[in-house]
Amino acid sequence: MFVKYLHWIGMAACITLIVSCFLPWVYFADINQAFTGFYSYQNQYGRPGKFLTIFGALVLLFMLLPKIWAKRTNLFVCAITLAYAIKTYILFSSCYNNYCPQKLPALYLMVGCTMVMLISSGFPNLKLAVKKEV
Repeated sequence: MFVKYLHWIGMAACITLIVSCFLPWVYFADINQAFTGFYSYQNQYGRPGKFLTIFGALVLLFMLLPKIWAKRTNLFVCAITLAYAIKTYILFSSCYNNYCPQKLPALYLMVGCTMVMLISSGFPNLKLAVKKEV
């Protein structure tokens, strides 16, 4: 029953991941700035939102394609995206000079969406044709 809707939940997670890249992930009170997926002070943490947005759109495209190769590739792309999201979470939430930033909900949303995307790519919505032997 739940697996029937997992495909749609995965597509919603892709869109939510793209939106979460534009929201503030952490707040640094010492410099009075919030960092997003596309902005960090003097670009010290890079722009992980670019990678996550591109791969989120790619996963969404593979979820919509009714081909077996797209479903298999989607599983690999989702695993890479989850690994990168975990790396980004560790980078943005790490403490420096005995100061820890305030983690905002969009940072957890980013990691959670990639987890949901990986789970939903494990159960693709694909109808396989049965070949009859003659």
